[in-house]
Amino acid sequence: MSPLLRAPPQRLLPILERVKQAYLLWHEYYLTLPKAHRYTLGERVDILFIDLIERITSAVYAPKDKKSPVVLLALQKLNTLNFLLLILWETKSLRDKRYLALAQPLDEIGKMLNGWSGQLAKQNSPTKAGEK
Repeated sequence: MSPLLRAPPQRLLPILERVKQAYLLWHEYYLTLPKAHRYTLGERVDILFIDLIERITSAVYAPKDKKSPVVLLALQKLNTLNFLLLILWETKSLRDKRYLALAQPLDEIGKMLNGWSGQLAKQNSPTKAGEK
């Protein structure tokens, strides 16, 4: 067995852990969507989840002056993802419990991204606290 297979999983940042858990939950639901939506809205939601993971990961490793636009793009992806999930729920392709189970972690991720964006805006503002 390769050493990589035996290594304990790397500890993720809380936001990445939450988005990973939300995606794993989504993946379980995705497989049970009606065919009419699985290959349209469902596929798009899956792509948006992956885009969101990519954007958050990019923001984590981006230089300080480049983080803000990436975080804003992650927020945009999250908002679109939430909207498409709402459509799946309203069309009865996603049951109430499943929608709520996804909405809760996505709401937390949104709060984390908004907090991160606000923090970056303060750090990048031309007049920092205490300066006139």
